Amino acid sequence: MSLQRHSLGHCSNNIELQNLTLVSEFHLMRISDDPELQPILFGLFLSMYLVTVLGNLIIILAVNSDSNLHTPMYFFLCNLSLADICFISTTVPKMIVNIQTHSKEIIYVGCLTQMSFLILFGCMDGLLLTVMAYDRFVAVCHPLHYSLIMNPRLCGSLVCLSLLISLVDSQAHNLIALQIIYFKDVKISNFFCDPAQLLNLACFNTFINNIVMYFVGAISGLLPISGIFFSYYKIVFSILKIPSKGGRYKAFSTCGSHLSVVCLFYGTAIGVYLGSAVSHSPRSTAVASLIYTVVTPMLNPFIYSLRNKDIKRAVKRLHRRML
Repeated sequence: MSLQRHSLGHCSNNIELQNLTLVSEFHLMRISDDPELQPILFGLFLSMYLVTVLGNLIIILAVNSDSNLHTPMYFFLCNLSLADICFISTTVPKMIVNIQTHSKEIIYVGCLTQMSFLILFGCMDGLLLTVMAYDRFVAVCHPLHYSLIMNPRLCGSLVCLSLLISLVDSQAHNLIALQIIYFKDVKISNFFCDPAQLLNLACFNTFINNIVMYFVGAISGLLPISGIFFSYYKIVFSILKIPSKGGRYKAFSTCGSHLSVVCLFYGTAIGVYLGSAVSHSPRSTAVASLIYTVVTPMLNPFIYSLRNKDIKRAVKRLHRRML
């Protein structure tokens, strides 16, 4: 079966055969077209990618090597770190290769694959943050029953459920994209195959596709945000009932790192999409997307390691063992 797809210079109800052009690739946007900046951008993004992968791997190794950290909170943190590594690996390596080869092409199948994995691990990130919010809710609001509620079976089930929902979300987008035959253009105004922009290039946007998109968006976006908001609503009210200031600070400090990551992840994601709706500049939208897809996964390990004494101690022990 041919991997080629059709592109139209314009979309109309009466499509003339002579206006059709066979294409098998899309053109991604470059961060900069300045030749002098290419080596700098190559070094910058390669460094950011390596720091992200190394930082998240250190957290995974530190947690697994320290028996004191074999708790639900750190179990979810390991899965979040793994999802972050996969999330940034869907976009940055291709961007680095394109910078080095002075290319901006990506084949149709490659674009669809990148979009699929981007949605899968992006959704996984959001759902794991929701699960971690629930874990903090149980720890603060029901401390005496914490070990009973957050048992290994439930923790494993929550991670598997997050993965299943992410897979459904990813494949739903894939199914819609595979039905697209004609495109308005082959230029994607971002450095990766942005799902929203790819689907907006479709000449025919059916009502059923829109319904599916809104439904999937509600599951992958609205549901996690609502769960996190509800958990912290309960957490704040429980903390305010603690009489001593020291007790309130101790209770809230257990949520500090997670809350910082939530604000960074959803703050940048919402900012990107609100900014793209207001701004008509593709360049500014692409730069904003960099924060969401590259900077956020890179900062997560630092947020957890710098604000968490247990992680610091585990990393030091791991370092001594490796020497």
